[in-house]
Amino acid sequence: MLTTVAAGAAVLFVGLGIWIYNALVRDRNQVRNAWSDIDVQLVRRHDLVPQLVKAVKAYADYEQATLAAVTELRARSESARRLPERAALEDAMEAGLHRLIAVQEAYPELQADENFRSLQTSLTEVEDHLQYARRYYNGAVRVFNTRVESFPHLLLAGPFGFRQAEFFEADDEARANVRVNLT
Repeated sequence: MLTTVAAGAAVLFVGLGIWIYNALVRDRNQVRNAWSDIDVQLVRRHDLVPQLVKAVKAYADYEQATLAAVTELRARSESARRLPERAALEDAMEAGLHRLIAVQEAYPELQADENFRSLQTSLTEVEDHLQYARRYYNGAVRVFNTRVESFPHLLLAGPFGFRQAEFFEADDEARANVRVNLT
């Protein structure tokens, strides 16, 4: 009788371990999938940069510094290895792209350019999708990190190599540059 209870407890314990491990794997894969969604939008954004730079360059020679900065940030972001570094570079590139789009105010002929308007619409669409993907990714990271830190999951997370994922956050400079006009 005692061996049957012990065997039943062992099966229950192993079953619980399998369930916990599978939950950790599922959540880790959800984070990876969410990052893939962000990566797709970043590639779309990076594909638009040369076209946008070319369109603006034809009208705004004095904006060479902004054009060069956006192009350089694109290259650095593509080679970034760690998420915080890539997030900071992407935030800086986003700010540069917004400055690039703002150039149109000084150039009415640029505003009228069909190609530029199409690129601007595409960029706005990509930015919207990117914001959604970042929110989704950060939600998946929150769920995964909570599981990794919670009992009883933490008993298996460490030994099986599950580590907390990093959030995709705006850097301090991007947060500081947010301006709200309430007039």
